[in-house]
Amino acid sequence: MDDSSKPVPETEFPTFGRLLGIDFGTKRVGIAVSTPEQNISSPVETYTRRNEKLDEKYFLEKVQEFRVAGLIVGLPVHMSGEESQKSKEAREFGGWLGETTGLPVRYWDERFSSSAAEEILQSMNLTKKKRKARIDQLAAQIFLQSYLDSPDKQQTPIAYL
Repeated sequence: MDDSSKPVPETEFPTFGRLLGIDFGTKRVGIAVSTPEQNISSPVETYTRRNEKLDEKYFLEKVQEFRVAGLIVGLPVHMSGEESQKSKEAREFGGWLGETTGLPVRYWDERFSSSAAEEILQSMNLTKKKRKARIDQLAAQIFLQSYLDSPDKQQTPIAYL
């Protein structure tokens, strides 16, 4: 296990300042942002990945635009809490993103965030195309809000303990 997958100790993770929620995907990445007080999250957009250089430019611009203090990367885990191949990819992406931006990264269980987002978008009677365009950023908002609301910000999926 490399250092990028280890939890950031509470004393090293910012408790004030905007956090960027990252819903990792190999093609699309959902982006959400918190308030500086870290109490409310809002969807920002869905970014379509291009290549490492353009992805780096995009994320550096977002970090600067929102004056981000830390990153919360969604960790896709199985229902049992066991990590998957996608979990490994999300951790690798989070490690790269932390190195690229120089910001601390925390991983957060994102189970049910996409299905909750889909349910919300369906209730809005949006077309399938419009739902697809918004689902990743809404999923990022949902799990970022879960992180903000949690009394235990050090939680980790069962398999990682």
